[in-house]
Amino acid sequence: MKQERAINAIDSAISKLEDSAKALVEKNERDVLIHVWQAAADSEYALFLFSFMQPEGFEGSSWKSSFHLKNVEIGPAVVLAQDLLKEAKKNIEKDALHEAYKKTWMARGYLLKIWNMLQEIELKKAKEQKR
Repeated sequence: MKQERAINAIDSAISKLEDSAKALVEKNERDVLIHVWQAAADSEYALFLFSFMQPEGFEGSSWKSSFHLKNVEIGPAVVLAQDLLKEAKKNIEKDALHEAYKKTWMARGYLLKIWNMLQEIELKKAKEQKR
């Protein structure tokens, strides 16, 4: 049941990232921001569900401390996050929960980075409009 919910959350995040990619093409930064935020929320929910599926937890994982976000642009980062979530879904289906958690956690990190980059763009625009 929780695995099904996690898959649904990941599917929703993937769908939101598809919407985000379309908004990027249309140069609609506001919609990109909204869809990325929703995808991050879905990813966070999936991570929450993993905590119930793996009671011993995933903390202390050495890969977390060695994971560094690549310096990427928004478009490629959206694609990378989407690919990570697709891999996570496959891992859930194979009952490889640790790997699914890892991929979801990494994707969420990229989503938050994208969101922060978009926020910076919005702030710059707001400052320019005040001038």
